[in-house]
Amino acid sequence: MKHLSKHLTFANAVSCIALFVALSGAAYAATTLGKKSVKTQNLANGSVTTLKLRGGSVTNLKLRNGAVTGAKIANGTIGSSQLASGAVRSEQLGGGVVTQAKIKNGAVNGEKIASGAVTNAKLGNDAVTTAKLAKEAVTSEKLAPSLLGQLVRNVSYVSKASLSNTSETTKSVSAECPANKQVIGGGAQIAGSTTTVAVTRSAPAVGSGGKPTVWSATAAAIAAETNAWSVEAFAVCAEL
Repeated sequence: MKHLSKHLTFANAVSCIALFVALSGAAYAATTLGKKSVKTQNLANGSVTTLKLRGGSVTNLKLRNGAVTGAKIANGTIGSSQLASGAVRSEQLGGGVVTQAKIKNGAVNGEKIASGAVTNAKLGNDAVTTAKLAKEAVTSEKLAPSLLGQLVRNVSYVSKASLSNTSETTKSVSAECPANKQVIGGGAQIAGSTTTVAVTRSAPAVGSGGKPTVWSATAAAIAAETNAWSVEAFAVCAEL
């Protein structure tokens, strides 16, 4: 005790008391931090790491706009199950992001294609084949007028024969197309057992509507004929 008192001075005593207070204060501060007492400015850069974050502690409300960028998202982090319905829209996709390889079979159907979205420029050569066209899919409204005018539709065949006798040396007959049809071809023939009668005319004729709707035929005996005969005209008709 005498040895201790010999070295104990006022300065040494004050230093010991100060050290004790400092250590006690640090311990007290470390164990009595209140809520929100640690602020952003109290944290050193890089001090808060992933391992120090409690699960679910970082929510949407705690992220400022633009804080999460593409560079901060690891590959494969965001899958389909983590995207809300309707979260990814056209304006949020960059050009060329959605490629054929990223579209699953059957994903793009008629309901998802806007009217007029698929134009000729977007179709590859031979992309539209016969196998991809439904029956009756190509109607007259979908054809250019110049092409439509060259097509033959609703073809039908009509024929008509003259009287069969020996009293007339010249006979004529006309085969007329049904309403709304025009003649596109025709012909004539002799009916009966004869070798002295010949067809002298076989040609289309203009009907009552001012269009070629009739096929006319004429035949004549070139020598005396004892067997009954007739001439027959036939017409090939279609809508034009």
